[in-house]
Amino acid sequence: MSDTVQDLIASGAALIVGVALGWAVHAAAGRRGRAREQRFFGLPEGSECVLVTHRDSATAHWSIPRHDALALLGLASVVENCGAHAEVAPHDTGLQGFGARTEFCVGDPIAHRRLSAHMANLLPGVTVDQGDESGANRGAFTIGGTEYRPEPGAVEHVLVARLTAGDGGRPVFLAAGQRPVTHRAAVRHLVRNRAKLARKYGAQGSFCLLLKVINSQAYGPDVVELVADVTKPATTGSGRAATKTLLKEG
Repeated sequence: MSDTVQDLIASGAALIVGVALGWAVHAAAGRRGRAREQRFFGLPEGSECVLVTHRDSATAHWSIPRHDALALLGLASVVENCGAHAEVAPHDTGLQGFGARTEFCVGDPIAHRRLSAHMANLLPGVTVDQGDESGANRGAFTIGGTEYRPEPGAVEHVLVARLTAGDGGRPVFLAAGQRPVTHRAAVRHLVRNRAKLARKYGAQGSFCLLLKVINSQAYGPDVVELVADVTKPATTGSGRAATKTLLKEG
């Protein structure tokens, strides 16, 4: 066998080994990334979760606002990637207490009963203005003494949170905004920044972020700014009374 043939065989073998090693490293990295995502979302292989939404109040039949529906589709993709299974449930259906399975609550905190209950219990430092008879200032957040008013189509706010009820419990994720377009923006932010959020707050950590959606009339949910990490004032404040009013009247 000539030296040229031997060199070709050696080169081919090295190429095959290199490709195999590269594939193995890539597969291992993919498995680690998937495991991190499963831990962050509380969605181990084969687990169950629930997506909770409310119907569009502008229609007489059960329907979900367009942006809310698209937000749920984004979450459904995450659930599928984690190898879990999702149930979609209306906000006013009797559901078990949280912690047994991961929950995603998306919607208007005034109209969404389940979301209002979670905010009353887990985010007592957040109050939501129901507005007057004309609807003025409806949905404005007050957190830590600062008010965040909506300017429809120009500036709108949304809270995105990951919260737990205790050791070992599955998390509840909240996307509570001033308009449906903000809910979609919040879910996008959560999904796109999941690795960064997991590094900052830990795979089991809680957080609450206030986001600002800019010029949604022109750009939809695409232009988003982080206003502040409001975890401390939102989770330790004293906005419970105002939120309980929402539960009574909503």
